[in-house]
Amino acid sequence: MYLGHFSLREAPFSITPDTDFYYPHEGAQASLNMLLVALRSGEGFLKVVGELGCGKTVLCRQLLKTLQGEFVTAYIPNPDMGPDDLLLSLADELGVPIQHPVQRHQIMNGIGACLVNAARKGKRVVVCIDEAQAIPVRTVESLRLLSNLETEKRKLLQIVLLGQPDLDAKLDRPEIRQLLQRITFSEYLGPMHLDRVPVYLAHRLRTAALSDSVNTDLFTAEAAEAIAKASGGVPRLINVLAHKCLMLAYGEGSQEISAAHVRLAIADTPGLKQPGSWWARLRAAWLRRPGRLRNANGSLM
Repeated sequence: MYLGHFSLREAPFSITPDTDFYYPHEGAQASLNMLLVALRSGEGFLKVVGELGCGKTVLCRQLLKTLQGEFVTAYIPNPDMGPDDLLLSLADELGVPIQHPVQRHQIMNGIGACLVNAARKGKRVVVCIDEAQAIPVRTVESLRLLSNLETEKRKLLQIVLLGQPDLDAKLDRPEIRQLLQRITFSEYLGPMHLDRVPVYLAHRLRTAALSDSVNTDLFTAEAAEAIAKASGGVPRLINVLAHKCLMLAYGEGSQEISAAHVRLAIADTPGLKQPGSWWARLRAAWLRRPGRLRNANGSLM
């Protein structure tokens, strides 16, 4: 791939959530600050709603990373499950032993004992539920029951819900308004400001670099502006376009990303423009590179 060509240790624009690449743009940092302050204040239910690709999962992981040693943490990435399965998942995250045959009241008692034990040690317990818009309505009641676990002074379990805008619609349903009333703080996570995109690109390149001397200005000002406009500031789309641009530049043997590279990447990205000749252009450039590999019968690989 292009790592050696650009003196990179790893791919800088992977769409896999990685806290090493966390970039604290205004929206992300505001959401993280709200969560940290509210959790440390003992608030029970918190909510972050964000658009697709705007970094909810990496925000969640950054929160858990920041709270290490200070809180007992649990993470449920996919809550699309029944009430008992959600409780089992939480019990597993907290290390609560489960006896078979599994009975609901035993799970609740085990979780309650775990929370009381943590409180005695001076530890707060927080569970982060990602993709919370997928929680079935029948499972929401389990969350409400968990939020009832408290002492006279504080909640024993704090819950953070992170989800797409559909989460707000679900919480507005009459049958689960009791849960909505318990959410004390909420935040909206949207795209980053477009003028932050060049800094974001440089930040990702610097984080992935083999050394401090790597060139973080690979993207020309015109290229960065084109990526910002096409992506609308959505981090996932920025990463997709930037990755394709690096592949194109590598295929041409170039050390610079131009606006032309961005236009080709945009043309190949669903949801932005109709697919174009991006792959054909990349393949043609690759075949022109010196020293390209051949297989056993002498044809190009």
